[in-house]
Amino acid sequence: MLSGKEYLKSIRDGRRVYIGKELVTDITNHPAFVKGAQSVAMIYDQKSAPENRDVMVSEEDGEEFSTYFLKPKTRDDLEKRYETHRRIAAWTHGFMGRSPDNFPSYLTGLATQPEVFNELRGGTGDFLEAYYLKARRDDLYMSHAVTNPQGSRRAGEEIQAAGAVSPTLRVVSEDDDGVTINGLKMIGTASIYCHETWVGNLQPVPPGNEAETITCAVPLNYDGVSIWSRKSYEKMANTEFDMPLSARYDETDAAILFENVKVPWERVFLHNNVAMTREIYFKTPGHSLANHQANIRFAEKLRLIVAIARKLTESNKAGNIPAVKSTLGNLAAQLATLDGMVRGQIFDCEDMPGGYVTINKRFMYAALHWCTNNYSTICDVVRELMGGGPIQMPADSSVMEDPDLNKKFETYWSLPNQSAKDRMKLFRLAWDILGTEFAGRHMLYEKFYAGPGFIMDLYSYHHARWDELDVIVDDLMAGYDL
Repeated sequence: MLSGKEYLKSIRDGRRVYIGKELVTDITNHPAFVKGAQSVAMIYDQKSAPENRDVMVSEEDGEEFSTYFLKPKTRDDLEKRYETHRRIAAWTHGFMGRSPDNFPSYLTGLATQPEVFNELRGGTGDFLEAYYLKARRDDLYMSHAVTNPQGSRRAGEEIQAAGAVSPTLRVVSEDDDGVTINGLKMIGTASIYCHETWVGNLQPVPPGNEAETITCAVPLNYDGVSIWSRKSYEKMANTEFDMPLSARYDETDAAILFENVKVPWERVFLHNNVAMTREIYFKTPGHSLANHQANIRFAEKLRLIVAIARKLTESNKAGNIPAVKSTLGNLAAQLATLDGMVRGQIFDCEDMPGGYVTINKRFMYAALHWCTNNYSTICDVVRELMGGGPIQMPADSSVMEDPDLNKKFETYWSLPNQSAKDRMKLFRLAWDILGTEFAGRHMLYEKFYAGPGFIMDLYSYHHARWDELDVIVDDLMAGYDL
């Protein structure tokens, strides 16, 4: 298992990251990424610390590995995975959504059912199992890029006829050694900090675009791979005091460009199969285990938001107003609701082929639906409790570096039980959750990280037990007649 220091060394590997026109070859020393990398290193160190090893380190055949690679066979295994996810989320207060435990949950779920892949192409399931063991052994930090650029869809025959280059990633050639891929994949959240990325599709691929169905794992320092970062919020954060979350927990998002990248067959897990390119995640526990992690991570973020709400009402002397108490009680109830939905996923877990178990999918998709539909509303409520406090503060903490200004600041901005500095510190933290560009990104992320709203509805539609619900009505009507 990697230490934080070993992790940082392992990502100084010649990858090509663009932030605007600047090419960054060492993210561990760049002002746009250094603290984010250190936050990931902190996770690597913490999960191996003595106080966490009993939960966060598992063992099989004499090999130790991170518990998020544990293939669950019992409810106790799911409990151990839950607590591993919960601690990792708590260390970043849920603001690093694609933390090192996210994609391994997909991969671990896929690897419990290798026969699904062997049925598609002989030997592919064996490749998948071997890759899972490699990722587990090497303690890989992995991302996934499984959506296509917006508005870029072109049918294969259209591309051929026009002699154009498709912006959407596809296989452009193959031989005995593997496939060559070319094109763009989205959205590589945290890819800048990862060792490898998984390329695939969580969107349906229409017939005629079989070349786009490629599903494979690619090291991010391969020739022809480049990562195009969005604007860095970490770089904008002048101090941790002023923007404490932006400064430390900006996992960044990126487009990943593959320019004629050769991928060997042992890293290819699906090819030329429109019907299954998306279904592999649902015929295995891959999607359910990964989004269980997302539910747990969201709950830790919500825990911080509810705590901030209470602190803000104490600061602005509104905490004893009955209507404010009611609002805080409503927020506390919503946190308890989500905690209950997450715990229920484990309590009512489901059996899978091969002696494995997974969390209750119906409860998980209900929680996912709840999270994506309630985050912005919750933030609006807390923003209202906060009031105009943030914009009543000086521009930034530099005001406290000047003795004369700081004296005036403490004289006129303090409260009887709260110094001006502490008051500003609280408002800066709240604003980084609710009002900064970092906060705006999280508003977008929580709404769309699992897909658009109608997809959330369909997940719950497909997992509803309609036959059981039908019986309720049929039995009731069978008990009376004319």
